[in-house]
Amino acid sequence: MLAEPKKVRFPVEIGLLLIFCIALPLVEAPKYISLFLYFLTWTVNRVRTGTLRRGWCMWDTLVIFWIGSSYLAACFPGLSGAAWSKTGDVAAEALLLWLVMRAGYSERELRWVLGALVVSTVVGLVQGYWRIWSGAGKTGLLQLYSVGQVNHTAIYIAIMLGVCASWLFARGRGWSPGRNVVALAVVALMLASLAATISRAAVVVGLLLLLILAAAWWPRWRVPLAASVVAIVVTAAILIGFDAGVVRKQVEYAATQNNSLSFRDGIWRMGMAAWEKYPWFGVGKDNYGLISHERVREWRSEAGKDFDAALYVRQPHAHNLYVNTLAERGVVGFVGLAALLLAWLAALVWRRPRPGASDFAWLAWGSAASAWIVTAGIGLVNTTFHHEHGLLAVLLLGLWLSTLPAHRAS
Repeated sequence: MLAEPKKVRFPVEIGLLLIFCIALPLVEAPKYISLFLYFLTWTVNRVRTGTLRRGWCMWDTLVIFWIGSSYLAACFPGLSGAAWSKTGDVAAEALLLWLVMRAGYSERELRWVLGALVVSTVVGLVQGYWRIWSGAGKTGLLQLYSVGQVNHTAIYIAIMLGVCASWLFARGRGWSPGRNVVALAVVALMLASLAATISRAAVVVGLLLLLILAAAWWPRWRVPLAASVVAIVVTAAILIGFDAGVVRKQVEYAATQNNSLSFRDGIWRMGMAAWEKYPWFGVGKDNYGLISHERVREWRSEAGKDFDAALYVRQPHAHNLYVNTLAERGVVGFVGLAALLLAWLAALVWRRPRPGASDFAWLAWGSAASAWIVTAGIGLVNTTFHHEHGLLAVLLLGLWLSTLPAHRAS
């Protein structure tokens, strides 16, 4: 169990991190300003205390490799464009992961971080519903203001659904009935809001997430699994019975358009054509939108292959984490991403807390597991692991890694 200090060791630093967590789904400028100041303050504090050179481990190497592979791919983009400017997104995520992982925060401070994330998401959802009701929102769909596009909002909410469920599973036995009711209400809000985004993949992965987390909790507490099964059945029945938007969307695409994937097969075909042309370094970060029918026709012709324009759909991104990475960063960038995701999964499996571990150990693990399941799962049909939900995912991973013995503060 992590030590509980009597006072906060770096109050300005942890304060900036909390501001970042609150601003992440809510406001733009404070989010980035607080993140930059957090990076700066963290470095100053570690230099001042002489803890910057603490022991190196595999995760440090993975972070460097992840950043390095992205910048190496940016050095040799197949198409001219914004390859360098957008690579900073990867650097920011990797740096946030590395700093939080090595920060040595106490359990109390880490609980503050998770609490700030939950509070800001609840506030963001209330704001999102108000914007729908008042007509201030442009799309009429539920969105977290600073996350934006409804699919990105759905990814963010799905991750936070896992965090809230993990908190309830970890602490539910010790809470009073009143606190359990509040926790259940927050989980229900996250689940209902996820359905309100009408993102099919997010809803499916969110329900599976509850089941996977509850199954992982089985050796420690068996109530979550039974409760999650009931919640999933009831949720599915309500969505189908009331012909919810997410159900109508699937039925319409499958029946009237015979297009269950929403043209994603054509979008992926476009990305794979670009990867075949530029296999090692891709077309360049954020250059996916430059892949046009004319270019694909030319590439296919050069390779002596047929081209049918009807089979290819142009979009700004691949709606698939893996295809997008291959197309934009090639094998070099893909290997960096794959190494991180595989190491993350292996750590979750092999370092899962024992049944008798502390409540917080299980909460931290469940949060990191939720981030991986949503990132990797929804990543099959949408471009996850960037912008706000990418920062959220690496923050939760870094938080959990910081609780493991190899990363605890000396």
